[in-house]
Amino acid sequence: MKRLLLLRHAKAVPGGDDVDDEARMLAPRGQDDAAAMGRYLRKSGAAPRPVLVSPAARTLETASLVLRELDRTDDFEIVEALYLATPGTILAAIQAAPKKAEEVMVVGHNPGLESLFLILSDKKPAGIAGEKFPTCALAVLDFAIDDWRDVAPGAGMLARFLRPSDL
Repeated sequence: MKRLLLLRHAKAVPGGDDVDDEARMLAPRGQDDAAAMGRYLRKSGAAPRPVLVSPAARTLETASLVLRELDRTDDFEIVEALYLATPGTILAAIQAAPKKAEEVMVVGHNPGLESLFLILSDKKPAGIAGEKFPTCALAVLDFAIDDWRDVAPGAGMLARFLRPSDL
């Protein structure tokens, strides 16, 4: 059994024409939400390794705040291809995870993260179909597989879907 955690970055400062999108940091609410999600993961016993993170400032900050709560600050792998990635690119990164890894986390962006979740999950939680995967939302999917290469559409058993407001 393998467990996949898909975490959208927390709420970032607004973008704009004169703002480098990749450099956008978290807003204060986003910082609070990421820390709260980290506390939830600690209490639930989560121990994802590897943690694959987009190189954007907001995903790096989200990952750092979450992992700080797990006493693993900056214990993540930056994957350049995850920046605003398509579902196929995110899936390829997951499928490349080491076979021995039991729990993998991806910290990324919409719309790719939401699309991948909808592709992989065996069911959709209330409030997600037709709506965005909210900032700092966490989807936890279990797969009855022995190797990450075998992750396939519809094979992910939805264990949890949490929004910061659920915590």
